[in-house]
Amino acid sequence: MKFYIVDVFAENKYEGNQLAVCLPDGNIGQEEMQAIAKEINFSETTFIKSGLQRNGGYDVKIFTPDSEIPFAGHPTIGTAYIIQRFLEDKEATEIKLNLNVGQVPVVFEEQYAWMTQNQPVFGTEIDIETIAKTLQIGIEDINSDYPVQVVSTGLPSIIVNVNTLDAINRCKINHNVYDEILEKIGNANLLIFTEETIHPENDLHARVFMFTSGHLEDPATGSANGNLAGYLLEHNFLGKNNINYRVEQGYSIGRKSLLKVQAKKIANNFLIQVGGRIFVVAEGKWL
Repeated sequence: MKFYIVDVFAENKYEGNQLAVCLPDGNIGQEEMQAIAKEINFSETTFIKSGLQRNGGYDVKIFTPDSEIPFAGHPTIGTAYIIQRFLEDKEATEIKLNLNVGQVPVVFEEQYAWMTQNQPVFGTEIDIETIAKTLQIGIEDINSDYPVQVVSTGLPSIIVNVNTLDAINRCKINHNVYDEILEKIGNANLLIFTEETIHPENDLHARVFMFTSGHLEDPATGSANGNLAGYLLEHNFLGKNNINYRVEQGYSIGRKSLLKVQAKKIANNFLIQVGGRIFVVAEGKWL
């Protein structure tokens, strides 16, 4: 089985979020895919399960080391890039993936790949006191003008706005409190963001902690940033219904990442697109 390793939402090799993309030679079972994902131990590993289907898409499965998930951002973009570069015409401007969440198109423009996410679903609001305990910061560090809310375009996120870079850098997960939240609301990663940035050309600074075991921090999270775009529009955070901005992520764990987001809301319909660059860093054969 051939596989590729790519860095997604990166401006250079060895930045962004790592992804393994596997091309099985024949049928491969659920248990084996899960075992391979655990062996590789990236945040996600994908398997291209088919050639081009009648609906114009490729069947793709996404696994964390713990389980299969219906959708994730950097695996979607990274896998589409491998299909475009190695399985299809390199000039193809759109690749569609058939995921468990439905068909997701990825469009290629110059050096960037853009995915269009599903309509956001706005869920449970969580009290600030509980989130402050979860992040081990003060209540005053959290912007109380906006709700702490679960939002999902396929993979749910708890969205939290903190006031400063200092506050976001002090965040440290209290695993017991986070697990108690997840028992009540189901699986959801935790996205914290602030308008203070390290680089002035960027608009937001974000950190994302995963709901999977250990609640590890993710370097670049396309799905969660799509959820954030829906949140910003729904709550008029940026004061307009057509937004275009840059998010820096991964700095606290040494994997600098850049995600570009463009989104708009017309009536109750959202168009959310998250984009980034991809670098192939390795290819090999799984024995």
